[in-house]
Amino acid sequence: MPDIVRIVEVGPRDGLQNERVAVSAVVKVDFIKRLAAAGIKTIEAGSFVSPKRIPQMADTAQVLAALPRGGGIRYPVLVPNLQGMEAALGAGVDEIAIFASASETFSRKNINCSIAESVERFRPVVEVARANAVAVRGYVSCVLGCPYEGHVETEAVVSVSKKLAELGCYEISLGDTIGIGTPRQARDVVRAVSREIGVNALAVHFHDTRGQALANILACIEEGVCVVDSAAAGLGGCPYAPGASGNVSTEDLVFMLDGIGVRTGVDLELAIEAGLFIAAELGRPTGSKVSQAVVASRGFKPAM
Repeated sequence: MPDIVRIVEVGPRDGLQNERVAVSAVVKVDFIKRLAAAGIKTIEAGSFVSPKRIPQMADTAQVLAALPRGGGIRYPVLVPNLQGMEAALGAGVDEIAIFASASETFSRKNINCSIAESVERFRPVVEVARANAVAVRGYVSCVLGCPYEGHVETEAVVSVSKKLAELGCYEISLGDTIGIGTPRQARDVVRAVSREIGVNALAVHFHDTRGQALANILACIEEGVCVVDSAAAGLGGCPYAPGASGNVSTEDLVFMLDGIGVRTGVDLELAIEAGLFIAAELGRPTGSKVSQAVVASRGFKPAM
């Protein structure tokens, strides 16, 4: 088990993109600043996708322009194609993320192309990114199951992960998009992929639809994974995965890791404040069990 785990906060992008309540750029910037103040060093700030498809991300350039740079904090953004890449460069990004699926059906529903076509679509994106010294992270969705196909073969996960690594992704985040996996399945997938690209190039991304996210994460970090995606207040879901609930909450993740002696550099109470802040802006309770317990036991109020 690693001594240190780096948390990649995906709430401002993966979390908010599926919310029905519109969140202003001002609120997004405030949210991201609160996450940074809590000690999170990698915060996914938005995406350069078509605003017709994901309207919540239409103001990503505005958000990036208002964020302070430096201090070792990175603000990666999701990029679907060359047009998005050009917009990202114009906004001055230094890291992007690209995404593929281990499920053919999900790939077609999500980005209207096959897995093989998606990899080729991203090839020029990665070339432009590398020519401009922009780091590239890769996501693989549906690694433990698909909302349309059900079971997903481990070989498919290994294949697409290897292709993204060969394209030039410095890190591959394995995503249980519908939150259907259990610890043994999660461990087995991590083992299989790490045999091809190395465990140090892996991250994990679990949705908590069936309450298994923390158990799955523990199984993966016991295999040596030291990067975990999470979202404050348990925000999230997926527009193309019906029934998928939010990501594992950052607060619950930090609480677990603190409890087993794994360092994250994240201040739990400030993370709770950030989660309560965005939950209030969305007009709903936080999805974090830890935050709920703290609110109930101490009357905890977010700082204004």
